[in-house]
Amino acid sequence: MAAAKRTLKFPSILENIHLAEKLIDDVVAEYGVKEDYYGELLIAMTEAVNNAIVHGNKLDPAKQVTLTFDIIEDRLMRFMIEDEGPGFDYDHLPDPTAPENIEKPHGRGVFLMRKLADQCDFQDNGRIVILDFAVLANDGVVSE
Repeated sequence: MAAAKRTLKFPSILENIHLAEKLIDDVVAEYGVKEDYYGELLIAMTEAVNNAIVHGNKLDPAKQVTLTFDIIEDRLMRFMIEDEGPGFDYDHLPDPTAPENIEKPHGRGVFLMRKLADQCDFQDNGRIVILDFAVLANDGVVSE
């Protein structure tokens, strides 16, 4: 499989979420990802980019979000989302499924990323989120 790495940098304004959506559309088409996986990729990625813009960079257009896509070992789609904020305590977030949180309109982004991606890791005190999706077989053909 040819080198896949792509990097986008954009100012922290909500309208730029469409750049992540376009990247997802492009790589899904390019790698023939099954439609079943499209929603998982789209939701997890838009949550991560939204969190970087809103919570990480506090909607400051002077701060950048960096979005990197790569193929790992010809079998994983990896997306790395990095903001310029102070980070956050990703291990101690309120459970959005707890009765006291179920009707709150916010607080589900990290939960969704962890549920929808095959692997969700945080680095640099939460400033970087890495989402891996095992949607490719070893031969580059979409897995069943």
